[in-house]
Parts: sequence; C-alpha cells; structure tokens
Amino acid sequence: MKEGILKQKSFEFAIRIVNLFKYLNEEKSEFLMSKQLLRSGTSVGAMVREAEHAESKTDFVHKLAIAQKEINETIYWLDLLQATAYLTEQQFESVNKDAIELIKLLTSSIKTTKSRLN
Repeated sequence: MKEGILKQKSFEFAIRIVNLFKYLNEEKSEFLMSKQLLRSGTSVGAMVREAEHAESKTDFVHKLAIAQKEINETIYWLDLLQATAYLTEQQFESVNKDAIELIKLLTSSIKTTKSRLN
C-alpha cells in the first residue's frame, strides 16, 4: 500500500535531513538555512504519521496536504543551499531526488483519496 511506502520513505528522508543538518552545521558553519531545512524536512514524516490516525478521509487528505507543502518548502531550501554553494551539485541531486519522489508519492496519495471521497 502506498501509505506504507510513504511512511518508510518520509522517515528515511528525515534521517537524511538530520544528517545533512549536522553536516551543514559542523562542516560548513551554516546555521540559518539548515535550521529551516531541518524543520520542514522532518515535518514531512511527522505529518505522514499524523495522517495514519486521521479522524476521517478528509482529515487524512488535509494532513498529507500539509506534508506536501512541507516537502515543497524543503525543496526550496535545498535549491537555495545548492545555489549558494553550501551543497555540491552531487549532494543536492542525491537528496533532491528523494524529495521529488516524496512529493510525487504525496500528490498521488492525495489525488487517490480525494477521488474516493467523491
């Protein structure tokens, strides 16, 4: 089921974001953008977990929509970190690929659930 994959992928992504946050702080002495990245990147998985126990299908969609907004914000911070040379192209591509996969999974789950509501 897609939600199981979403749960797993969002948790693995959060781990990557935490490790990237540590790298940016310790190796690059970057503290502002990395904190924003940490907040948005880890909240994706948290919202997916909240959606697991949604009160209704509408609530489920709402929580996944918040996760979708958070992953979109995360992509923004990744773009900015790469554009300002805090991330190499290779580092950026690796984590951005995972972020794009997550946004696609979230979008698909939202669309599928909405179609079942109608």
